[in-house]
Amino acid sequence: MLLHFDPTNYVRLEDPHPIDTSATGASFATSTGDLLEVTSYGPGVFRLRLGPHGKPDYGILVGKSKPCTVAVPQSGITTFTSGDASLEIGGGPLRFRLTWRGRQVAGSITDQHFRGFARLPTFGRIKQGGEWTAALALASGEAVYGLGEKFGPLDKRGQLIHSQVEDALGVNTGLSYKNVPFAWSPGAGRGAWGLFVHTPGRVAHGVGHPDWSHRSYAMVVDDEALDLFLFAADEPAGILDLYTQVTGRAPEVPRWSLGLWVSRAYYKTPEEAIEVASKLRERKIPCDVITLDGRAAWRVRTRFNFQWDPERFPDPRASLAALKALSLRVCVWEYPYVSIHDPLFAQLFASDFLLKNGYGDPYVFTWDTSPGTSPFGNVLTPLPESGIVDFTNPAAYAWWRDAHKALFADGVDVIKSDFGEQVPEDAVAHNGDSGRRLHNVYPLLYNRCVWEATRKYGPPGNGAPMVWSRAAWSGQQRYPMGWGGDPQSDWEGLAASIRGGLSWGMSGNPYHSSDIGGFYGAEQPGAELYLRWLQATVFSSHIRVHGIGEREPWAFGPEAEGIARKWLAFRYRLIPYLEHVIRVATQTGLPVMRAMPLAFPDNALTRRYETQFMCGDALLVAPIVAAGGEVEIALPPGGWYDLNSRKRYAGRQVLKYKAPLDQFPVFGREGCVLPLGRAVQHTGEIDEARPVEQLWVFGRPAQAFAAPGVEVTLPADVPRLRCAEGIEVRFFGDAIPVERS
Repeated sequence: MLLHFDPTNYVRLEDPHPIDTSATGASFATSTGDLLEVTSYGPGVFRLRLGPHGKPDYGILVGKSKPCTVAVPQSGITTFTSGDASLEIGGGPLRFRLTWRGRQVAGSITDQHFRGFARLPTFGRIKQGGEWTAALALASGEAVYGLGEKFGPLDKRGQLIHSQVEDALGVNTGLSYKNVPFAWSPGAGRGAWGLFVHTPGRVAHGVGHPDWSHRSYAMVVDDEALDLFLFAADEPAGILDLYTQVTGRAPEVPRWSLGLWVSRAYYKTPEEAIEVASKLRERKIPCDVITLDGRAAWRVRTRFNFQWDPERFPDPRASLAALKALSLRVCVWEYPYVSIHDPLFAQLFASDFLLKNGYGDPYVFTWDTSPGTSPFGNVLTPLPESGIVDFTNPAAYAWWRDAHKALFADGVDVIKSDFGEQVPEDAVAHNGDSGRRLHNVYPLLYNRCVWEATRKYGPPGNGAPMVWSRAAWSGQQRYPMGWGGDPQSDWEGLAASIRGGLSWGMSGNPYHSSDIGGFYGAEQPGAELYLRWLQATVFSSHIRVHGIGEREPWAFGPEAEGIARKWLAFRYRLIPYLEHVIRVATQTGLPVMRAMPLAFPDNALTRRYETQFMCGDALLVAPIVAAGGEVEIALPPGGWYDLNSRKRYAGRQVLKYKAPLDQFPVFGREGCVLPLGRAVQHTGEIDEARPVEQLWVFGRPAQAFAAPGVEVTLPADVPRLRCAEGIEVRFFGDAIPVERS
């Protein structure tokens, strides 16, 4: 989007003059004639809007403005106070200062050019066209995190990041499927801050980017207005809490979705899928979902038209019933494009349900299939020229949602809502927006539609609705969940997938999964890579094997199959704990996988270990991302129990750890408890009334905890542990009395 940033192309805003105040904020006239509105959205949240805002906002926000105190002294600096946070606005040029409990956590750019002016505008509007810029200061060593599912370093300091939804075709570049123009910093020991650009437009973030200013964070926003939220809190967890109050909390997901999803690209016939499902049960490999991927159920030439391929699926209900008879849910693939070769294309265009070109004709998206550039390489069938469903048309939205009814009636349980990244800039939408402005937010509309279809028509016994999506924009955490694209089948693909999931979690989205073994590569993954990928993903919110070629455990030999079976059994035992962590996520915005800077923001030792993570509060996971079984682990403060050896390690040290193939480095956090269920073949075998079989106690409990049959309280003298009869308690460290109920 933007490689060269010329600040002289922007008019800098000067001398704001208050023209109106209200219970929730104030508005100002500026030197350029642009109206500045400052509003509180609750304690620690301020919204600054500059310029017009008459275009569609697509429902990204769910938060509402709230009362604050506005002080307009004669100094010309207006102060807004909400809770422990204050925002000061004023000056020429227009500047700001964000404080938390009386201490500045963020403020305007301090980089002064040799010629005597700020190197970049604090707030500026481009002289020609709809584009804005804003900049704030960064202290030396001040790290910045978030900005979506980014596969490179978690700390975005020094990077030029583009918030632009793209079919990334892997995890090896700055392109990414899931983007959010939301970032935060743990600060420099004075409190945390965050920012969110509320826009469907493209945003470039020069986060201490040296070509712009290594001591500043500058944003370039491709929209008619600048709509910027600023957040202040004690720590990063508080920033995620505030951000998800503004853009919405993620809901809970059904229990069955926490089991194993089995997929490949692709099962060529329903008989092949049924054979795999039968093998899973025969070989005692626990599983809950099987996916009929892109070419498995539909004719490529005429997809996507909601019609089963009649040659391979002459009786789809019977085929799906055979899979469901093996206690499996069925996931089927779709994308929001309709082939020009199917009669549905003309029908949808006649109804004004497709995006158009500038001449009013249906916009036909053509995939580039020239040699060396085709996104499908030599392994997948090229896709047909297609129209693009226009979700800005309420009637088209309702039609696409309701067209799923027949699929769910046939036995489908969940939709893999793939793609969504292909809206061209010059397309024209029903609501008048251009493809350029619609491009990023299109996945939000698409996945919201499919999620609502699932809620409306999905099987009643399936619990909360969900989708299995790839592309995403701000606010999509409300429609879970998203998997991590198409990684390369090698060790770097594994490492990048972990970083992408952690970055996504630091961007307000608690759920994530990746393709175990990687999606593509010159060779099929080896057993060691496959198992290390699987072991790491056991501790993510969702777990799926998928790729071009076989990804079922038996494809990697008897030894690997046995090890995979062992770790999948542990995954299913982990479900009571995962449900507890997810419950916390829905209330706070914290992800299941928590990167070190989020979990331990004040600890410099662990910050650079960018593939290790916490699974909830209780488990430290240190993925092995290279051949040989060795990994370096930075232990955070506190005590840590190795789940393999039961040995206690003091925190604030680095371990050199080597694990044989059937082991994996996971540590229990002292003061926490871990509820585990029994090993089952699918979640339907979990005892709803007594899901917990064992309780692992890591040292003296220091956190209150509750799960079915388990309660930990912290009275003044000693921790109290109550457990139902039949739940085994295993102590790591000194035992404490157990009360039975």
